[in-house]
Amino acid sequence: MSKIKNIFQNSPVSPLFIAESITKHSTKTEIGAHQIFLGQIRADEIDGKTVKAIEYTAYEDLALSQMAAIREEIFAKYNLTCMHIHHSLGIVNAGEICLFVFTSSKHRKEATLACNEVVERIKNELPVWGKEIFEDETHQWKINQ
Repeated sequence: MSKIKNIFQNSPVSPLFIAESITKHSTKTEIGAHQIFLGQIRADEIDGKTVKAIEYTAYEDLALSQMAAIREEIFAKYNLTCMHIHHSLGIVNAGEICLFVFTSSKHRKEATLACNEVVERIKNELPVWGKEIFEDETHQWKINQ
């Protein structure tokens, strides 16, 4: 198994970081396609209350080892050049980015299919939890959709 990469950061994912990540790939001229997924916090209204933020927590050691296994399976299944994943921990406000998945390959089909599968597997398999914080400061645990 390859080295376990830390996908977590204790802040929202900044638009500048996303732009810099894309820019760094301009020298990799074997790449013909990038697929990017950005998960943004919605100001959902639930039972008459508006979500102002989500506080993310994770069982980090287990999540990182599971992510390493998912990463290997995705690289074995699709002809990718690279894959980058950044997931926020802590409080992320409505309108901010909490998940950045970036896959690259020679052709768009592999990049697109791999990115979609990675996002679904992160949502369904990793021990990461979100607590919705409402404008009135009450909260509830978020159900992944």
